[in-house]
Amino acid sequence: MSAYKEEEYLMLSGIQHFAFCKRQWALIQIENVWQENYHTAIGNILHERVHDSTNFEKRGNIIISRGMPIFSASLGIRGECDVVEFVKDSGGVKIHGRDGKYVPYPVEYKKGSPKKNEVDILQLAAQVMCLEEMFLTNIPYGYLYYGQTRHREKIEITKEIREKVSAMFCEMHMLFKRGHTPKVNPSKSCNSCSLVNLCLPVLCKNKSAKDYIENMLNEE
Repeated sequence: MSAYKEEEYLMLSGIQHFAFCKRQWALIQIENVWQENYHTAIGNILHERVHDSTNFEKRGNIIISRGMPIFSASLGIRGECDVVEFVKDSGGVKIHGRDGKYVPYPVEYKKGSPKKNEVDILQLAAQVMCLEEMFLTNIPYGYLYYGQTRHREKIEITKEIREKVSAMFCEMHMLFKRGHTPKVNPSKSCNSCSLVNLCLPVLCKNKSAKDYIENMLNEE
């Protein structure tokens, strides 16, 4: 697969929206529609705390980087890791200005508890794939830390999950290039979506949520 140009890069975090609901992702990324709710606000606060420091911190054989920018030309994405732990390992890679070799492991912070679906795992896998491409190394796993349980889970990044991530970003690029917002059937999960009030009124109509909002504002 040929590399994407930088101007074609999509947001890495979008894979979580896409996995939850393709329409939600398109409303945010294609139509630039967003609305906060309780869940998104709490999540933002947690991530702000994690990203308080962008400096490297050393703890024994581990170097910790917070808010580290990452990208993948092959996937056509860019984003930021909450935390990357560089663990000293003879099978790792050199880091400028540091002795020895290290393997980078991403740690993604989530406000709630572990989910039954793969949404969080897909985002973590995308981070692993970016780091592998940037550092030319193999990273077998990463970590998910949940604020509600105050516990981190070690997640193996399998071949199957990597293939799923690649396929999803390929579809996202296709939809973004077409400027197409998919329609979906309403479900119970819609109730937890911050965009429910902007999305549902136009689900069965042939106009975009962005146009709907603009018409509502003009009427006022």
